[in-house]
Amino acid sequence: MTTTLRFFFRNISTAALLLLLSMGVAWAARPVVEIIAFAHPPVQSALKPLRDWLASQGSKVRLVETDMETPTAEKRLVAIGLTGHIPIVVLVDGKFTFTRKDGSIVEFKSFPAGPGTPAGVKGAWSMQDVQAVLKDHKP
Repeated sequence: MTTTLRFFFRNISTAALLLLLSMGVAWAARPVVEIIAFAHPPVQSALKPLRDWLASQGSKVRLVETDMETPTAEKRLVAIGLTGHIPIVVLVDGKFTFTRKDGSIVEFKSFPAGPGTPAGVKGAWSMQDVQAVLKDHKP
């Protein structure tokens, strides 16, 4: 093989490798959203808007759902430092506590505020809070 051809193939191989690596970085950067929740009303109706929005994101996010009444959920809650009767926990890359743009702290646990949530149990977080965290997501 001539020197010119070797140079050409070496550079093509390097470019292909860089392309594949950059694609791998993009795949790795996809946030993981975990919803750990009871599988019955009113929890399901309260989570419907969030689930619908997450479904519309396609491959931009990876969604993992766990029924709160399973040993897997119990172990996961202990691992993140939560105990007790919690109907819903939403994790983004393993965290449920975030700082809003205004500096206030938001925790994605218990019921969200917003449509589908019964009046007596409206929480302190919203689907918009989750959207903001995902918009600002940095791996």
